[in-house]
Amino acid sequence: MTSPLPTGERIAWVDTAKGICIILVVMMHATLGLGEAVGREGWMHEVVAFAKPFRMPDFFLVSGLFLGRAVARDWRTFADRRIVHFLYFYLVWYVIQFAMKGWGLAGGDPAELVRLFALGFIEPFGTLWFIYMLAVYSVAVKLLRRLPPAVILAGAAALQIAHVESGWLVIDAFAAYFVYFAAGYVLAPRVFAIAAWAGRNAALALLGLALWALVNGFAAFAPSGVSGHATVAALPGVSLVLGLAGAIAITAIAALLVARGLAGPLTYCGERSIVVYLAFFLPMAVMRLILVKTGLVEVIGVGWGAAVVTAAGVVAPLIFERLIRGTMLDALFVRPRACHIAAPARLATAG
Repeated sequence: MTSPLPTGERIAWVDTAKGICIILVVMMHATLGLGEAVGREGWMHEVVAFAKPFRMPDFFLVSGLFLGRAVARDWRTFADRRIVHFLYFYLVWYVIQFAMKGWGLAGGDPAELVRLFALGFIEPFGTLWFIYMLAVYSVAVKLLRRLPPAVILAGAAALQIAHVESGWLVIDAFAAYFVYFAAGYVLAPRVFAIAAWAGRNAALALLGLALWALVNGFAAFAPSGVSGHATVAALPGVSLVLGLAGAIAITAIAALLVARGLAGPLTYCGERSIVVYLAFFLPMAVMRLILVKTGLVEVIGVGWGAAVVTAAGVVAPLIFERLIRGTMLDALFVRPRACHIAAPARLATAG
């Protein structure tokens, strides 16, 4: 199976969808973190709850769209593009984050510090789990690609519905989200066709999006009445359908915005989504601390405070990346040639 795109070509709506996704991810961390710090919620918590059914599913589906070209390559080239690439950024930022948090997590115990650091190589650390899992998912697809696509999707769907809770993040995240990554790989031509259709048929696309928003909103907020599943959206099977539907909805929204020239900032953000994902934790934490310590959050409210923290988490990494571009610090966001095991090449997407 190959990508439906020419090599090296960037697709604006894909970057726009990634921009939406990364903002939703930062928003979730910013909003829940601020709410926990002040002990109450604001209107942004409602936005986060609405996005929960599709936030990560869409990110993984979009990340799988260009995998077809990569898995067809030899293992050395594939490993460079899809394993070393992601693990390089995981390791660099794992060291940075652990240096900042490790001593506190270890309670000042040197032996525990060493144990926790070693654990981070098999159990993804903090917010970096997404980068780690992209490498894991890519290897899984490479190993399974000889199977019929329907079998891959059926097996991945069964894992998601099973609601695996082993206590190990790699296992649980694989079961929960691999189906969306695999869907991006298997259904890439259909996803691109839907995006093209949405861009040409705005009225019908908006009608479909309105219906989706109503259904998703109901499921995201309605109590399920089933133990272990707080809302209807969390029910086995329902969560899978809502995740896929939400991913397609974001695809349509991105295509509509691009078709009407309204996607500029989101596209820019999506092109550099890995920059935001790797670095948002620090400006987010700093801005949250400022709002709480100065009491400003009491003036503007938790909802608008969460919006400010989200903006800091998204904008600050983009500014930082632009300032260090072309310097030695570039290695924070651009993998050096020395860390390639195959000839570097421009890719349509960073994943």
